Amino acid sequence: MGNRLSKIYTRTGDDGTTGLGDGIRVAKDSHRIEAIGEIDELNSYIGVILAHDVPEEIDDCLARIQHALFDIGGELSIPGFRMVEADRVTQLESLLDQFNSELEPLKEFILPGGTAPAAHAHVARSVCRRAERRIHSLAKEEDISPHCRNYLNRLSDLLFVIARYLNLKADHSDILWEHDRSKPKFKKKKKR
Repeated sequence: MGNRLSKIYTRTGDDGTTGLGDGIRVAKDSHRIEAIGEIDELNSYIGVILAHDVPEEIDDCLARIQHALFDIGGELSIPGFRMVEADRVTQLESLLDQFNSELEPLKEFILPGGTAPAAHAHVARSVCRRAERRIHSLAKEEDISPHCRNYLNRLSDLLFVIARYLNLKADHSDILWEHDRSKPKFKKKKKR
């Protein structure tokens, strides 16, 4: 493969447009570019999770997801181009079942947090939901593969399960939501 980016800056975007993979220029704040940006941000957050010491099965899973997200970004950057097929959604469902089978069933809502990798997985989950919303908005205007939307929907669920799984493997419990936290639970220091 030749050098694709021999020059990082081109100045072509100074007018508020950016080029798609097919050479068409669009506004930087178009729904398509917003969706591509959300996918990029999601991929970056997954990279943050992988920067931590995580179990090998999570490392492998998230690395494959990063490649799939790059494919989604590629698909979005060339209108009408398809890279993501239904089998990728099925793969996520299989991973969801696999990781979730080790977790205790939820009886309460949980708060994002726990270990640092789990907290980052929760951030990635919320970014994934935002990316899904952006792609849904784009799909109202243009033809977008349903597999991309389905993939992101399953991925946000998987990231939630991965957050819980990371806490479990680190021997850290989920943080349960408490309905009435109006009273502080910290102890006041005694005056001398």
